Amino acid sequence: MTANPVSLSAYGLLLRTNRNFRLLWLAQIVSELGDWLYSVAVYSLLFEYTGSAKSVATAFVLQVLPQFFIAPAAGVINDRLSRKKVMIFADCFRAVIVLGMLLVRGPEMIWFLYILLLLETCMWALFEPGRNAVIPNITTGKEVIVANTLSSMTWSFNLAIGAALGGAIAVLFGRTAVFLVNGLTFVVSALVLRRMEFSEPHLATLPPLRMRDLADFTPILDGIRYVKHDARLLATMFVKCGLGLMGSHWVILPVLGERIFPVRMEGLDPQRGGMLGMSLLMASRGVGALLGPIVGSYWSGRIESRLRLGILIGFLTGSLGYLLLSAAGSLWIACATVVLAYAGGSVIWVFSTTLLQIQTADRFRGRVFSAEFAFGMLAMSTVSYTSGVLIDVGLTPQELAAYTGLIILIPAAAWAFALRLWKKPCPVPDHQDS
Repeated sequence: MTANPVSLSAYGLLLRTNRNFRLLWLAQIVSELGDWLYSVAVYSLLFEYTGSAKSVATAFVLQVLPQFFIAPAAGVINDRLSRKKVMIFADCFRAVIVLGMLLVRGPEMIWFLYILLLLETCMWALFEPGRNAVIPNITTGKEVIVANTLSSMTWSFNLAIGAALGGAIAVLFGRTAVFLVNGLTFVVSALVLRRMEFSEPHLATLPPLRMRDLADFTPILDGIRYVKHDARLLATMFVKCGLGLMGSHWVILPVLGERIFPVRMEGLDPQRGGMLGMSLLMASRGVGALLGPIVGSYWSGRIESRLRLGILIGFLTGSLGYLLLSAAGSLWIACATVVLAYAGGSVIWVFSTTLLQIQTADRFRGRVFSAEFAFGMLAMSTVSYTSGVLIDVGLTPQELAAYTGLIILIPAAAWAFALRLWKKPCPVPDHQDS
């Protein structure tokens, strides 16, 4: 990699000259905007029908934990089928799932909402590893960091705008409008993805996938052997597991917005004020996640050693942000600390993704990214559910934020220790693409 920083013009150049990435990027915009629109509606619905922080934590667990169990099959599917077709299928199925949320009309239907969240998670677990595995196929080596940074910036922008708009639309037009818009975004995303045209080298010599292949653990064992061969790859694959320890925010931010920092305006009832407070805090997370990769990628350029160091800085920044959040006395100060924490978190996400794409052979990427997501989501779901239980038994969200800030220092120390691996001679891989 070269030492040139990633300038703002590099993002525009990539979008102008790379049609396939442009289409993937447009699909990401519409589908993720819908995702963040409906997240505020779902959490406010749960608070209205149950009044429990644990119900929000349970919803989040159902949105992430199944990825741990479906990851082996998702990895095999993405390494044996067209990743483009897998993403299109996942988008179409998600449109149906989200529209099904219109049927949740009272506390007695919460169980149905949980089932829909579970199914939506399974589709996301198919989609996201495919999207990450496709990026190296549609970009050149020097474009990979630019593409990943732009994808993360877009995710962050969608979070900031989608969360803010989601609260506003829910207040003005109701949750029904939010779910309808989200279902439509998945349809549009699938239509955009259909227009992509690119080669998928992993399909060249593979036989058709059969149902019994999903129960064949040979490809999974091959993937495990591949990762075990390189301690550096193994360490990088577990970075998002450390990032998952920041998963308490899925409980902290809704509770802070709903109970501690609701927006108070004339004519605004407490429920709607809580939704707006929640949406502002979640939008702040998006602002931080947008700024982090911009600054981080400009500093790191395409230097792999800086990408690795940036991950350590990201953990330390995230820890500081949470510790400051624990002492925040107003909504706006809380928003500022969330921006800081997730500037660090997004740097961790982008840099670890880029390093994995560089280090992993194409035919193993589906399995590697599925495993990475699986362990990250396992950590995140464990932390978020525990956070919901702790809030319900009396822990304040500020105290939970302080504990989170301290816990993040654990993966920071682990990654600082792992950096010594790059001081040793690089192992010669026995599985490498041409």
